[in-house]
Amino acid sequence: MIRVRTIALPVPLTSLMTLAMAWSVASPAQTPALPNLAPVTASLSCAALGSIDLSKAVGADTKILSADSQAGRNGPVCVVKGNIAPHIRFEAQLPVKGWTQRYLQTGCGGLCGILAVNVDHAETCQPYQDGQLVMASTDMGHDGGMGDASFGADPQQRIDFAYRGVHLTAVAVKTLIAKFYGQPARYAYFSGCSDGGREALMEAQRYPDDFDGIAAGAPAMNFQVQNSFYHAWMARSNTDAQGHAILTADKLPVLHAAALAQCDALDGLKDGQITDPRQCHFDPSVTRCAANATDAKDCLSAAQVATVKKFYAGPRDAQGHRLVVGSVQPGSELQWRGVFVPETADGKIFSTDIALQSLKNVIFENNPPAGMQLKDFAFDRATFDKVRQLHGLYDATNPDLHAFVGHGGKLLLWHGWADPHISPLNTIAYYQAVQQRLGANTGQSVRLFLFPGMGHCGGGEGPSQFDILTPLIAWVEQQHAPQQIIAGRPDEIAGPPRMPPHPPRGMPLPPRLDPMQARPVNRTRPIYPYPQVAKYIGHGSVDDAANFVAAMPATPAPAIPTWLGSDFYQPGFQQQCSAVAHKLVCR
Repeated sequence: MIRVRTIALPVPLTSLMTLAMAWSVASPAQTPALPNLAPVTASLSCAALGSIDLSKAVGADTKILSADSQAGRNGPVCVVKGNIAPHIRFEAQLPVKGWTQRYLQTGCGGLCGILAVNVDHAETCQPYQDGQLVMASTDMGHDGGMGDASFGADPQQRIDFAYRGVHLTAVAVKTLIAKFYGQPARYAYFSGCSDGGREALMEAQRYPDDFDGIAAGAPAMNFQVQNSFYHAWMARSNTDAQGHAILTADKLPVLHAAALAQCDALDGLKDGQITDPRQCHFDPSVTRCAANATDAKDCLSAAQVATVKKFYAGPRDAQGHRLVVGSVQPGSELQWRGVFVPETADGKIFSTDIALQSLKNVIFENNPPAGMQLKDFAFDRATFDKVRQLHGLYDATNPDLHAFVGHGGKLLLWHGWADPHISPLNTIAYYQAVQQRLGANTGQSVRLFLFPGMGHCGGGEGPSQFDILTPLIAWVEQQHAPQQIIAGRPDEIAGPPRMPPHPPRGMPLPPRLDPMQARPVNRTRPIYPYPQVAKYIGHGSVDDAANFVAAMPATPAPAIPTWLGSDFYQPGFQQQCSAVAHKLVCR
């Protein structure tokens, strides 16, 4: 049944102060002014979109469920919600006037299962702020919340989550655009972080013609091992024989201070952040309590130190073989809170929920018994080989981007060095694999930006407020490859509480700031394309990006360690799957 109605929504207000501060975070010198594409007015009414048949274009039964006229930032917006068979819900937001011929699709974090068009890191993107973009997103084929993996019982929903939902949403919305405005979008963009980053890479690899520009943040590209071995290891490493947490959040400042004391100045500047944690060989044993200590408030027990060493080392089998690309990096310690380090010894370890939900429902070709516990999961090669079986379904590690860059596609990779959920070594490994495929011309189409001190998709002690969309658009439309991204550190150093990538069902979500609301910052820094780093010029404030220049690291970066999935970063592994007689059939 089609509903057509008009709803007035409040328009978010941005104060002059926050706008001025946002301008200082991403100065106009970063990129040239974006092209002024001719604004387009809709040639159909919003109500008319309610009767549009998209099924033939999409290649699956597609129904428009509602077409509502709502108040947007720059006039009315037609909000269309639809369903692609069997269960892929999507939402598109189309400005009635002033559309500047650009389409932006956004990713969905965690295990998705929600329908929301969320845009992050776009504080100073003028087309976004002015409401000139068509925007859309999808729930990726299932309902239930970002931490609920029960959809894995349905093989079709696995496929829709893996790659089909995002692609068909792009097809459907592009068709809506052509119908609504009487012309197609001139440029199409995708931006996502965490699983949204995996979705971004999946698009570049599987459907290279869907988007002209893609921003992939902290991509969960190694979905299989990330949600099994990594989180299971972090949870098990911090659980004692009685089921209590060994390391609690009150000890993290002690640990973090020790890591900074040893490694902060390695780049020649002591500024409260570690530029490249790979150069830091931090031994947490320095935080161990003395044998005669009477107050353990500012030190760690032997058991806690052992747990921290396991965190840094990452999951290994009995022979010492690595089971993931990399683990958390020195300097990330404060970001462990609430992920694999709870507030109290009897507090719930979030990584346990992530691992168990995934292991019970989506990781294996055939789900294990419902009563599986984390202690039943083995860190060995045999288990790795079982997890590997669906690598071709979920993972987005194909480095062969010739088809994507062949039509002018641009890929902007970004990651925080202090990410507690997904190690930045994953993204570095992927970028290096892409370099091996594309050769010396890689930088013309693919660039990587690493943010010191930034947590998962944002937050942390380092500069974490920046605009990722403007440089991407300039790169695609003007061939202006991003030379730097100016990032600001908000006054609230730790940043706002961020939505975890896999919040358990029923968990109250932290408040989200409107992406238009840039916060005042107390530091700005330039982030340069990898492997370049920011080098202080020796005078002026260390909190002003103007006093830094691009430089190559003084010490060569270490090679990506060999691990059991080192062959994951090769082309030819991705599979096309279908649900046949309620079974997953892949080729």
